[in-house]
Amino acid sequence: MQRLLLFIFLTFITTATAVAQETGSVRGRITTSDGTIAEGVTVKFKGTTFAGMTNEDGEYSIRKVPYGTYTLVVSAVGLYPKEKQITIGKGVLVADFSLNENRSQLADVQISTNRKKFKVDKVSPSLRLQSPLIEVPQNIKVVTSRVLADQMVFDVVDGLTRNVSGTTRTGHWDAQYANISTRGTTIPAFRNGMNMKMPWGPLADDASTIERIEFVKGPSGFMMANGEPGGIYNIVTKKPTGENHSSVSLSGGGYNLGRAAVDLDGKLSKDGRLLYRLNLAAQSKGSFNKYNFNDRYIFAPVISYQIDSATTITAEYTHQHVTAQALGNYSFSAIGFKDVPPSFFLGDPALDPSKLSDHNITLYFNHRLDNNWKVNGQVAYVKYGLEGGSMWLSSIAKNGDMLRYYNLSEELAINKNAQMSIMGDAKTGSIIHRIMGGVDMGNLKTWGDFSPGNSDIRLAITPTNPTGIFNVYNPIYGIPTANIPIFDRSRSIQVRSGSNTYATNLTYTGVYLQDEIRMLEEKLRLTLAGRFTHSVTVGKTNATQISDNVFSPRVGLSYSITNDFSAYGLYDQSFLPVAGQNYAGEAFKPIRGNNIEFGLKKDLFDGKWNATVAAYKINKKNVLTADLDPEHLAINPNAQIQLGGIESKGIEVDIAGEVVKGLDVLLNYAFTDARVKKDANPLLIGRHVPNSVKHITNGWLSYRLKNANSVLNGFGLTGGYQLQFDRYAGSTASPMKLPAYVRFDAGASYEKGKITISALVNNLLDRRLLTQGSYTNLGSRETATSSSYYTYIYDMPRNARVTLTYRFQ
Repeated sequence: MQRLLLFIFLTFITTATAVAQETGSVRGRITTSDGTIAEGVTVKFKGTTFAGMTNEDGEYSIRKVPYGTYTLVVSAVGLYPKEKQITIGKGVLVADFSLNENRSQLADVQISTNRKKFKVDKVSPSLRLQSPLIEVPQNIKVVTSRVLADQMVFDVVDGLTRNVSGTTRTGHWDAQYANISTRGTTIPAFRNGMNMKMPWGPLADDASTIERIEFVKGPSGFMMANGEPGGIYNIVTKKPTGENHSSVSLSGGGYNLGRAAVDLDGKLSKDGRLLYRLNLAAQSKGSFNKYNFNDRYIFAPVISYQIDSATTITAEYTHQHVTAQALGNYSFSAIGFKDVPPSFFLGDPALDPSKLSDHNITLYFNHRLDNNWKVNGQVAYVKYGLEGGSMWLSSIAKNGDMLRYYNLSEELAINKNAQMSIMGDAKTGSIIHRIMGGVDMGNLKTWGDFSPGNSDIRLAITPTNPTGIFNVYNPIYGIPTANIPIFDRSRSIQVRSGSNTYATNLTYTGVYLQDEIRMLEEKLRLTLAGRFTHSVTVGKTNATQISDNVFSPRVGLSYSITNDFSAYGLYDQSFLPVAGQNYAGEAFKPIRGNNIEFGLKKDLFDGKWNATVAAYKINKKNVLTADLDPEHLAINPNAQIQLGGIESKGIEVDIAGEVVKGLDVLLNYAFTDARVKKDANPLLIGRHVPNSVKHITNGWLSYRLKNANSVLNGFGLTGGYQLQFDRYAGSTASPMKLPAYVRFDAGASYEKGKITISALVNNLLDRRLLTQGSYTNLGSRETATSSSYYTYIYDMPRNARVTLTYRFQ
C-alpha cells in the first residue's frame, strides 16, 4: 500500500511539474546573403525534437519550447548549415538568419523541398494577410498554377471554379468575362490585390500570366468593403524569380484549338538585382457554334529591380487582345431548355467580328523597414475596350421563327487604383499585435454605346425561304449586305454615351486598420478591424449624385486547438453603391451585406493535405426591387424601390493535398440556400436567388508514378467530376430549375526530365450541359408570332486537348 501511495505521489509531482513547465516560442526569417527568400529550410533545436520549416516568405515559427538555452540549427540541401545559440524565455524570441549562398544554388533547395502541389499554406503578399491560412478567421482557397496545368486550364472560365467549394460561373458573351459567383452573389475580379471590377470587364485572364488565384469567401474588408458580400477572387500574376523557370508549351485540341505559350524567367544583371519575366501566348479556337471563333494573344513583360536588401521595385504590363466572330453564344427556344442543339448560332458570318482588348500597367514598391515591419505601395492603370456588334432576339414563335435585331456593341472602361499599406508585429508584454493598415483609392469611368439597328434583320429571299425569316430549327445563314445596319462611329464613344445611361464615374477612398491580437503563446487570435470608405458616384443631376460614407467593422476569432487544428468565427460587413433613383427622384442608398461565419481547419499527415469546414449566413438589405405602386408606375413605368432583402446560408467543405505518395486530391462540397427574404411582391418572398445552385460537389485526382526502377516512372493519370443539383434559372418572376450539371473529365500524362506530354478529354460523356439559363414570360402579350421563350448557353461538348511542355531547367 505504501508503495502504491508513493507511486501515485511521484506520478502527481511529475505531472504537475510538466503542466507547470513554462514554455516560449521562437520565430524568424531566413534569407540568402543576396537577399533572396529561403523557402523550405529546416530549422531545428539541436538534440531535441523541436523543429520547423520556412514558408514561401522565408518565415518559420516554433512554439511551446521549454525555457532554456539551446543551439538553433538551420540547414537545407545546397545551403551551408548555420548555428546560433539562443535562450528561450517569456514571450516570443526573434532569430533571423542570412545564409551565404547565391540564387542558382538556392534553386536546388526550392525544387527539392517543393512537395505541395494542391495545398497552399499562405496567401500572396497582395492580400496583405501575414498569418498562415490555418490561423486566418475566414475561408480562403488558393488555386495554384500547378493545378491549372494539371487540369489543362487555359483561362479563368475554363473549369477553374471546380477547385473551390460552392463556386460557379454564369456563361455570358462567349466566355469573354468570368462572371464567377459564390455564396449566392457574383464576386468581383482582382488582379494582384487591385479591384478590376467593371460593368463588362475585365477580360478573362489567360493562364499563361497566372501564378495563383485566391478566393476569399465572404466580405473582405482587409481588401475592399464596397462590393458584394459573397467575396472576391484575386489573380496573382507571374513575377520574376531570379532563377531559370523558363518553359515553352504547344497545345492542340478539338474544335480547331491551337495554342502556344512561352514563359521566360531570368536575370538581366549578373548580380541578380535586375530580373525579368516575359509571358507570351497565342491561341486560335473554333467553336461548337456554327461559324463562331475566338482568337487571342497575350503579351506580359515584368521587370523587377532590387535597390538594396530591403527594397524592391517592380513594373508590370499585361496586354490581352481577342477577336471573336460573335459575342453572344446564346440559344433560344419557345419549347424548353436544350431544345435546339449546341451547334445553333444566333449570329451570322456576314457580320464583322468583334475585337476586345485590355491594357494593364502596374507599378509596385516593397520595402522592409526592419525584421518586423514592411511597407508596400502599388498603382495600376487598366484600359478595356470593345468594338463590334451583337445579334439579339426580338421575338420567337412556337414554330421557331425568330425576328432578330443587330445593335452596336462598343465599350470603354478606364480603371485607376492606388494602394499603400504598412504591416508588422508589435509586442505589449506577452501579447503580440499583428497590425495592418492601409489606404486604397480608385476611380472607374465607363462608356458604352449599344445603339440598336434594324429591329428585323432578314435573310436573303430565296425559294426555300420566301420570307427571309430566321428559324432556330432550320437556320440559314448569309445576311445580305444591304440588310446589315451601318452605325455612325464618327464621334468618340465618350461623346456618344453621354446621352445614355452607360456613362458612369465612380470614385472611392478607403482607410483600413486591423489588429490581430495574438495571445496565449499565439494560440488565441482576436482580429479587430474596420474600414471607412468614402465613395462618390457622379450623376447627371444633383439627385443622382451619390455620396456614401460607410464604416465597415470586422471581428474575427481564431484558436489553435493543436498546432495543426484550428477553429474560427467571423463577423464582417460590406456595402455596394447603387446608382439611380426612385419614382420621386430620390437617390438609392447603398446595399448593405452582413456575414457571420464559423469554421474548422485541419492539416493532416505532416501538413501534406488539409481540410476546411465552414458555415455562414449572409444578409443583404436595400436590394432594388420593382415598384408595384400604380401611381408610381404612372410616373415611371420602370420604377424601382429599395425594399428587397436576400438571405444566403450554407455549408462548405474543402479538402486538398497529397493523400499518399504521388496522389494529389481536390474534393469539395457546398450546400447553398440563397432566397429572397423581403420584396414588394409577396409572391417572390422565399424564392431562390437567380443563378444560385443548392448542391455542388467537385473532385479532381492526379496520380504520378514516382519509381525510378519502373519503366512507367513519370507516367500519370488525372481526372475529375463536377456535379451541380437544384440549379435555379435567372429569373425570380418565373421560378424554374435548370437541368443538373454532370461532367466527367479524364486524362493521362508522361513526364521525363524536362519534357511533359499531357492529354485530357473534357465532358467525357458528351452531355448537353448549360452554364446559364432563364425564362422570359410574355404572359398576356403572347401572340402567334411572339411567344414566351427560354434563353440558355451551352458548355463545351466532348473535346480533347494535348499539350507538350519543355522546361529549360
